[in-house]
Amino acid sequence: MKIAIIGGSGKMGRWFANFLLKDGKEVIIIGRNQRKLLEVKQQLGVEVATNVEVVQSADAILISVPIANFDEVVEQLQPYIRPDQVVIDITSIKVFSVEIMHKYIKTGLVLGVHPMFGPGARDIANHSFVLTPTNEAETALAQKIRGYLETRGARVTLMTPQEHDEMMAVILGLSHFIAIVSADTLL
Repeated sequence: MKIAIIGGSGKMGRWFANFLLKDGKEVIIIGRNQRKLLEVKQQLGVEVATNVEVVQSADAILISVPIANFDEVVEQLQPYIRPDQVVIDITSIKVFSVEIMHKYIKTGLVLGVHPMFGPGARDIANHSFVLTPTNEAETALAQKIRGYLETRGARVTLMTPQEHDEMMAVILGLSHFIAIVSADTLL
């Protein structure tokens, strides 16, 4: 299986490239920064490209770009998606990213995924993923991905993009509030 990672020269993109390579997958990394691409090519020994057209040769596409660039990237990607491809994003918010994927990607199957860990994780064992399907086809895909991740030791939860974003707002808001209270206490 060949997986194209858009934004694969960033920290999470490299993490997933490394994970997928260890799992026997073929990986191609697409990015804009030539220096970073050369670095990741040397580090991981993967094919790299600056043009999104190369996603046509992949079975699945993983989008790992900053949320500020997400809309532009998906719009550029859209003409090159085949009907049999899977497109997954790993941004930390889901309503926006899933809506953008549905807006532009009319062929292929999309799924919002949030890995609940950072690039410092050694592997996925005992780490959580949130999958956010919005219809039957996406739910079937999410169940397949859930099985794949759980056999590798991950914890997987399915919820709607709205439920995800509401939960993240509470979780992130709570940690921010705790940090403020801790700082005030120390002062």
